[in-house]
Amino acid sequence: MRFVTSLADALDGLKGTPAWSMTPDEQRHALVELRKQQNRLRELELRVLEAADRNDIGAPSGATSTPAWFAHETKTTRAARFADLHLAHALDEEFDATRRALAEGEIDVEKAAIIVKAVRDLTEEYDELPPGTPAAAEAHLIDLAKEFDAAMLRRLGKRLFEVVCPNAADEAEGRKLAAEEERARRLAYLTLHDNGDGTTDGRFRLPALHAGLLKKAVQALIAPRRIGEGRFDPETGKKLPASTLLGQGFMDLLENHLNLDTLPSRNGSPFRLVVTIPLEYLCSGLGVATTDVGVRISAGEVRRLSCKAGILPMVLNGESVPLDLGREKRLFDKFQTIVLDHEHGGCAAANCDRPPAWVEYHHEEPWARGGKTDVGNGIPLCPPHHHMADHPEHWDMHTLPDGRVRFHRRT
Repeated sequence: MRFVTSLADALDGLKGTPAWSMTPDEQRHALVELRKQQNRLRELELRVLEAADRNDIGAPSGATSTPAWFAHETKTTRAARFADLHLAHALDEEFDATRRALAEGEIDVEKAAIIVKAVRDLTEEYDELPPGTPAAAEAHLIDLAKEFDAAMLRRLGKRLFEVVCPNAADEAEGRKLAAEEERARRLAYLTLHDNGDGTTDGRFRLPALHAGLLKKAVQALIAPRRIGEGRFDPETGKKLPASTLLGQGFMDLLENHLNLDTLPSRNGSPFRLVVTIPLEYLCSGLGVATTDVGVRISAGEVRRLSCKAGILPMVLNGESVPLDLGREKRLFDKFQTIVLDHEHGGCAAANCDRPPAWVEYHHEEPWARGGKTDVGNGIPLCPPHHHMADHPEHWDMHTLPDGRVRFHRRT
């Protein structure tokens, strides 16, 4: 209670403090530290909530439960407070390592909930796991949570089996993906409703692979370098919302790239999809492949796709395409850019999320100074980061251990 009172007093003392008086370095430090301490406070709140539930603190006021009482007192939703209580019980009873990481401010509540769900899903889905597997899986996810955001952690959590049982992981995941793909095909639909005012609303559900293809195609059509001033409202000069740009890209796709007179007459695709798969998986039909739209698919699905146009298999241990062109060509060719996109998944700058459709390809050792047009000398960068890389007099570019790069302005 003394801590709560002192915390309230400290915050009261900061009410009138102007944030603009801080230097940029102070603001950077303060933002990160405030987020860390907020995580620590949330762990303390969950710990108190778990103890309060044991004492049934809502009973004297007639509340049906502690979360219901808490939601009423804080004017928040019952669903959120019940989720907090479930997480609090999990951290107290099973996930002490996750609780400690949260108490240290190393992860936040969202990541803690992802870790709990991923480990529980693993133990529920697979019956014969080696002893100590849940603890090892939890520790692995905590390490990942310190490096990746919640969205990526959730995706990695779905692949825990690969870490704890790597030998059987691909075959098991391949069977699971094949079942998901079959279900996704059965559930796919598209509905369109004419509004009568020149517009049409629609809803659709697609398998993750086909949604990735659609997203990749539209992103390519709205890349900043391609549409230029088209990113801005001609009347206000303000940048158009991302949803509006995606809608315009979709219209461009339908008008200019899906002309019914030019579509393949038999099974085919106007888009190129890069699928990466070990040769033995492609031959056996068992296992898992990855695509350049960020979707993992079964080996059986790859074999089906390989019969169609527009599918470019990147087969590991198979016959390769020459990727090192030396000094003969200045620009990276199609196959080199495919490899670079596969390695980096978009702009290689550490703090950038621009997709592969928006990047340009930079020679780390400049071509004008003798650098070769080889994959090892190439790196995908979005236009702003490419501009920084091309001006080393103003920006330092450092390569990180994971292959990404970080830029710092020269002082």
